[in-house]
Amino acid sequence: MYYVKYEGTFGFIKPWTAVRDSETFSQQFLTPSMIEGIEKKLFPELLVNNTKGEKKIINYRLNYSGIDFQQEVTMSKGFKKEKNVLQKSRSIIKRAVLIYPKLYLLFKNQADADIAYCQTICLARNEDLMFSIEIKKIEYEDFNKIPGFELLFTKDNRGFLVGVNRYNNNPMYGELKVVGNPLSDENEEY
Repeated sequence: MYYVKYEGTFGFIKPWTAVRDSETFSQQFLTPSMIEGIEKKLFPELLVNNTKGEKKIINYRLNYSGIDFQQEVTMSKGFKKEKNVLQKSRSIIKRAVLIYPKLYLLFKNQADADIAYCQTICLARNEDLMFSIEIKKIEYEDFNKIPGFELLFTKDNRGFLVGVNRYNNNPMYGELKVVGNPLSDENEEY
């Protein structure tokens, strides 16, 4: 097996509810539909052929150095008329982003890992890019020692509800796996 390690300066994973609260924290895991979206971005033939059930990403691990708040100005869709001028209402939201996130994607073979290594990804749509920095052959047992968060997908309602799959509109459930200290700078050895 091979993993591809991606890094970025910061990244935001939208909560699956996608509610724009005044303060929104970044999720610490990727949902099944996010993994499928990353897969289809890396391997567009899965999208073109409408391939279902084929998984190229076996597992993943996500860790980061910390969380920081950023302010963002948003505008409403509608306009309001003031003094014969159309204006949009503005509001400010604070969102907590992951600082220096590292994402490890595990693949069955080197060919898939090579394709993934030549591309960038983002943790959520239209967000901050993560760049591939390493490709490495690894045993599955050793991959499971990399510190970080991973959502283990479940077929039934074991675990907790993590969203609705945008590809088939079914609810998604998972159990959060935490390995080592995912918030530490000690993760550099991997």
